[in-house]
Amino acid sequence: MAPQYQIRADYDARTIVVYQAYSPAIADPALQAGRFVAPFSFHRMTWIKPSFMWLMHRSNWARKPGQERVLAVRITREGWEEALSQAVLTTSDPAAVAKAAVHVQWDPERSARGAALNHYSIQVGIGRHLIRTFADDWVVSITDLTPQVRKAASLIQTGHAAKAQRLIPTERVYPLPRALEVASVR
Repeated sequence: MAPQYQIRADYDARTIVVYQAYSPAIADPALQAGRFVAPFSFHRMTWIKPSFMWLMHRSNWARKPGQERVLAVRITREGWEEALSQAVLTTSDPAAVAKAAVHVQWDPERSARGAALNHYSIQVGIGRHLIRTFADDWVVSITDLTPQVRKAASLIQTGHAAKAQRLIPTERVYPLPRALEVASVR
C-alpha cells in the first residue's frame, strides 16, 4: 500500500510538470508567450499541483468557469525543491502561514470519476514574493492540455475509462531530498 503522503508527478532529470487551470484570457497569452504574462496576476498566490487527477477534480475536467483551460507547466526541479524548502503547511500556526512565501496543503487524491482515494496529493501555493521567480526563472515550458482533457472526460462519461487512461499523464513517486522530506512535506 502506498504511503498516505507522497508526491507523485511527471518528471525527468531536470524538470517536473505541475498543472494549473485558467480562463482563456490568462491561458492564451501565456501559451503565446511561452511564459506567464499579464493578465496573469503577479500580486497573488498561485497554486501548482503535480497531480493531474486532482486538478481534473478541482476544475471539473476544465468545465468550471474560469478554469476552462488546463495547462501543463514544466518547471525546474531546482525551483520545485526551492519552493518546498520555503513551504509552511496551511494547517500550521496562523502567524507562520501568514509570513510564509510558500504554502503547502494535502488533499485526497481523486479517481477519474472524482472519488476521494486513500492517499493525498500535494498542492503548493507560490506566494506573491516568489511568483516572479516562479514565472521568470522556474518555468521551462507551458503546454495546453485542454483538448486531451476534454477527450478523456468524454471517454469517461461514455463508459470508456480504459481508453481515457491512455490520455492521463503517468505519474510516479518524486524522489525528495531527505531534508525536504522531513522539513516541509508533512
